[in-house]
Amino acid sequence: MRPIAVFEVTAISTKDIQTPEFNADYVIVGAGSAGCVLAARLSENGKYSVIILEYGGSDFGPLIQMPAALSYPMNMSHYDWGYKSEPEPNLNNRQLVTPRGKVIGGSSSINGMVYVRGHARDFDHWAQSGASGWSFADVLPYFQRMENSAEGDAQWRGTTGPLHITQAKGENPLFKAFIEAGKQAGFETTTDYNGSKQEGFGKMEQTIWRGQRWSAANAYLKPALIRKNLQLLRGECTKIIFADQTSNNRSEKLQACGIEFAAHGRIQKITANKEVIISASSINSPKLLMLSGIGPGEHLREHNIPVVAERPGVGQNLQDHLELYVQQECTQPISLYSSLHLFSKARIGLQWLLFKSGEGATNHFESAAFVRSKAGIEYPDIQYHFLPVAIRYDGKAAAESHGFQAHVGPMRSRSRGSIELNSTEYRRAPKITFNYMSHEQDWIEFRHCIKLTRELFSQPAFDTLRGKEISPGSDVHSDQELDNHIREHVESAFHPCGTCKMGRSDDKMAVVDSECRVIGVDRLRVVDSSVFPSITNGNINGPTLMVAEKTADHILGGDMLPRSTQEPWINPNWESSDR
Repeated sequence: MRPIAVFEVTAISTKDIQTPEFNADYVIVGAGSAGCVLAARLSENGKYSVIILEYGGSDFGPLIQMPAALSYPMNMSHYDWGYKSEPEPNLNNRQLVTPRGKVIGGSSSINGMVYVRGHARDFDHWAQSGASGWSFADVLPYFQRMENSAEGDAQWRGTTGPLHITQAKGENPLFKAFIEAGKQAGFETTTDYNGSKQEGFGKMEQTIWRGQRWSAANAYLKPALIRKNLQLLRGECTKIIFADQTSNNRSEKLQACGIEFAAHGRIQKITANKEVIISASSINSPKLLMLSGIGPGEHLREHNIPVVAERPGVGQNLQDHLELYVQQECTQPISLYSSLHLFSKARIGLQWLLFKSGEGATNHFESAAFVRSKAGIEYPDIQYHFLPVAIRYDGKAAAESHGFQAHVGPMRSRSRGSIELNSTEYRRAPKITFNYMSHEQDWIEFRHCIKLTRELFSQPAFDTLRGKEISPGSDVHSDQELDNHIREHVESAFHPCGTCKMGRSDDKMAVVDSECRVIGVDRLRVVDSSVFPSITNGNINGPTLMVAEKTADHILGGDMLPRSTQEPWINPNWESSDR
């Protein structure tokens, strides 16, 4: 495998020399999770030339590649776009950070490396909502094609794909206590939540291989860059170019024919012989569409942007997962607290650099759970990540003692937000409004999450480990007290999606059709988490990769993979019990 070959455009100072142009059959904007998959798959047969444009730089170095260092890159402007939400009115006007990867591999290079497919019913709901051909039977073969998983349910998992997935070892007694506590509370256990049975407590799966972060860049893009028909360019896309914008022959439907991008202080151009594909994230993809004249007409006219295609859904339907930490002191010195000191960090880093092993070779999310909040819920609507230390996700604040915590949150919030333009200046961040906790049901579900976690931590499995509750604290019990805590402490799980949703062409809020083609224009697609009609259960990087895998087949026009006949496990007691 050769190192990343980045073809940078050199600025030309002589004014009378024409700005250089680039040309390819397929032009992909964004070398994030979806873009890396598309670059690899579209260039695979050697028939087509592909250019992928990425603003961010190299993913080289331990801050990205060492799994335990995950809190660093998402807090560094070098690797993260640095977005924040607007003041959220239901969260005391707090502005929540919205990390998005600004690096090769995109958010797969800065995320928590947790691998979750989502529940089968999530995709069935996609198909029912208008995303024809995206039911679970349709998408399971694409999850299998991309996976290289040595563990798990053999009939459900892939074993030869580029994406290496490992099941966590879970050797710390705290991981085992969490799973046992779930069992003692009457919940299911599962040996593979990405197999037939998502519901239950079990080991976490990670996109880590041989002790290293296995991002989309490592899995897909870097191996593909040895091909002569694939180029990686550095620059920031400023707008999509349409053929009839430079022609007097205006047809009913415009065709995307390329993009403009900024590099080294100059605006340059890439022309596309076949298609332009936007894979710039659920934040930047709708922003780029709107800057190019595709979106809500009134909003575009407010910014004096000529309307190319009026699609009211561009930037709407923004969804995310929120989560809280329920933290407990640990009475035995077995948590990661002793690993947070400078000397320990140096030892861990050295061991990882030399051997790719030890505490640096894991994300430390090694046990998990998917459960239902009440009777009558068909499949899980609560997710748990368990961590054997009491610390904030960004690593900035740790408890003063040994501890453990559960990250918990509802999976299917009814709240919806939006992405809007702040300016026609391409460098300026868009206006991000999640509208978190705007539905009363969100508050009911989060209160239940806290109470349920307290029930789990009170089980016999934790009797010899449990100290006092650090957060929310033993004095927080009433609905009002819980709501105040939620309002002040709930955080994003960093799963934004849905802002260019997939649906029927007659659905005015749909942005792309069931092949991810932008409705109202030709030769333009959006392929990333923005096309999700609704958010999936759990972390969304896995489904994003799957969307790109499947859409690559749509683009190439070959046969789709045969539909699966597998049926998911549904708790037989779901109508009468939550467990």
